[in-house]
Amino acid sequence: MMTLLGPFGFFVPRRWTVSITSASKQFAEEVLQCHNEYRKKHQSPPLKLSSKLSGEAARYAESLASTRILKHSVESSRGSCGENLAWASYDQSGKDVADRWYDEVKQYNFNRPGFSSGTGHFTAMVWKSTKKLGVGKATASDGSSFVVARYFPAGNITNQGHFENNVLPPKTTTSTS
Repeated sequence: MMTLLGPFGFFVPRRWTVSITSASKQFAEEVLQCHNEYRKKHQSPPLKLSSKLSGEAARYAESLASTRILKHSVESSRGSCGENLAWASYDQSGKDVADRWYDEVKQYNFNRPGFSSGTGHFTAMVWKSTKKLGVGKATASDGSSFVVARYFPAGNITNQGHFENNVLPPKTTTSTS
């Protein structure tokens, strides 16, 4: 069996090689659009797509696809950025990814704001003080896809008051008759 040198200097069996396809601009724009629609519901300003963060996210997505292991990057390697990850056995659309992350809103208790591992993707998406988003996607040779989103500045800050100020309840629409 032929082997290739992996991204971290170890040998990767040929069957684990990846057919790297990075996130297209269209994919990144779709993720951004979905984020901003959800952020609007929570009175958070729209994010701007960062080519620098997208490049970093794409490189990390490629690393994940090459190892086929979904794990967060080391915090020191991403500076002041937060990170959301997604994996699927199929080619995910930007809307699929954003919808899955946002779906965690159902588990978030706005009456007792704070961090929970079951809602961290959602809170990172709508974190009010976050300004920039980067998106990367890589597809492995088996068709599975890895998506990385980077947020600057990072959300999910657990100091007192941060969740109350950055993760607001969704606006309710009232009709007048």
